[in-house]
Amino acid sequence: MTQRILTCSGQIVLNVAFAVVIAVFSNWPTYRYLPEGHALIRLSMVHHTQRVHECEAVSAEELAALPPTMRAPSRCPRERAPLTVEIDIDGALVHRQTVSPSGLSGDGPASVYRRLTVPAGVHHLSVRLRDSVHTDGFDFKRNGIVDLTPAQILVVDFDAESGRITFR
Repeated sequence: MTQRILTCSGQIVLNVAFAVVIAVFSNWPTYRYLPEGHALIRLSMVHHTQRVHECEAVSAEELAALPPTMRAPSRCPRERAPLTVEIDIDGALVHRQTVSPSGLSGDGPASVYRRLTVPAGVHHLSVRLRDSVHTDGFDFKRNGIVDLTPAQILVVDFDAESGRITFR
């Protein structure tokens, strides 16, 4: 009987000690996602850029030489242009990145992800995007004034359907 009481008492003590350890480490140390008084600008885009080469029409002689299952009226190379993104905050260039398209043939989407921590407040944000090889400048631009509160997250993305850079 005494042995059983000691065993139960030991189990209770160990369970309470384990619960205290879990309670302490669930509240300490505190984790801060962002520094105090700061906000986050998150650049996150996945975009199919323009093709590097235009489609070519296939002549009737070339079509006749091909097997019937391969007789497409045009030949379109799959390779896509690299994606270039620049971000200015308050007139200073803070991020510039050129990303190659994914895929073995370079025909997949180009992906960009970047976190920029900024002090909360009003900022002038300028985002530029190039998705073709035929342009000297940038294909898409967006300028705006954003008022960020502490711990706010602003997502910068590209909407391919409307063809514009979005701030959400």
